[in-house]
Amino acid sequence: MNMRFSNAFDSLPARVGAMPGRFGRLDRRTRRIVGAAIAAASLGLVAYLIWGTGSSDRARPAPLVITATATSADVTVVEHTIGTVVANSTVQVTSQVTGQLVRAAFREGQIVRSGDLLFEIDPRPFQAALQQARAQLAKDTAQLVMAQNNKQRYDALFAQNAISSQQRDESDATAKSMVATVESDRAAIRMAELNLGYTQIRSPVNGKTGPILIQPGNLVTANSANPLVVLTQIEPVKLSFSLPQSDIGTIQKRAAAGTLTALLDTHEPKVPQLSAKVDFVSNQVSNLTGTIELRADFDNKDHRLVPGQQVDVDVALNNLPKATVVPREAVNEGPSGRYVFVVTRDQTAQMRPVTVLYDNGTSFMAVKGLKPKERVIVDGQLRVLPGAKVTTGKSHKAAKTP
Repeated sequence: MNMRFSNAFDSLPARVGAMPGRFGRLDRRTRRIVGAAIAAASLGLVAYLIWGTGSSDRARPAPLVITATATSADVTVVEHTIGTVVANSTVQVTSQVTGQLVRAAFREGQIVRSGDLLFEIDPRPFQAALQQARAQLAKDTAQLVMAQNNKQRYDALFAQNAISSQQRDESDATAKSMVATVESDRAAIRMAELNLGYTQIRSPVNGKTGPILIQPGNLVTANSANPLVVLTQIEPVKLSFSLPQSDIGTIQKRAAAGTLTALLDTHEPKVPQLSAKVDFVSNQVSNLTGTIELRADFDNKDHRLVPGQQVDVDVALNNLPKATVVPREAVNEGPSGRYVFVVTRDQTAQMRPVTVLYDNGTSFMAVKGLKPKERVIVDGQLRVLPGAKVTTGKSHKAAKTP
């Protein structure tokens, strides 16, 4: 074989010179250089064919993997969801009388208490109406006194047969009519007093004011569809969130025991989660989402929560005592379900099917089918064949559980 290769290489310059075209016209020195280059390439090809193809028969080195040790821990099963902050009450403040808006007694965005003055409507027309009603009452009261006196006289004359019964009845009717008129006047006075009081629009609830929607100087109408301002109660607030209908049994059981609690995370640095007891479970499941609504009240004294805000919510639904815990990276998804690679004492990778009891979604899983202290592969699974040897690198930190 070496002789044949030697003869072939020795004749390369001549063959290059015999090439047609431009290569055939090269000078002798250039043809030698080109021939040497072709010979070197040919040697490399031969070496690959002789030794490279035989390397597949050699034992492959064991792949390097990173492992972690399965641990035992008491795991709290927590359902993660998104919640929405809801105001206990939202009030659209409107005027109950028609008149000119003369001033606003608050700043936009101000916290107000129930009974605080918000707006004032020009009171002068209503003061005049009240005075008119009082004057009408005085007039009708005097007429009532006169009608009652006439009734007494006509009753005495009728007893003496000095007048007819018709005259007596007319005097009685006049007196009764004046009594009704006086009562109507008193009612008119009460209405005029109410209207005058309505010229001062006060806050019906504790809350935070929004923007002023109708500025002073405008004419406002009674019970208009356009509010003057919107008040939102922000202390306390409700947190509304939904959980899958598959959790209904656990939800009802923990709610009956008074242990159903919502943990709210605002993701503010150095601020712990807020906690509140769930005090409402809806009476129906949404046929669109397959979830059931729950609510919890937060006092919100620091006004950290704003109605309409979306927050992360955790709800503890169950406890798994002494569960086997592994990092999430150790659990793989296969055609037949989930599995892990267990590294045995002789450094062999063993495929082990597992059942996930709980996945916290970030760092760990509680699984069934694995024992504590067994080593599982968390990095390098793609290089591993079941039953093959592996080389373990630096161990992974144990999974963190709450």
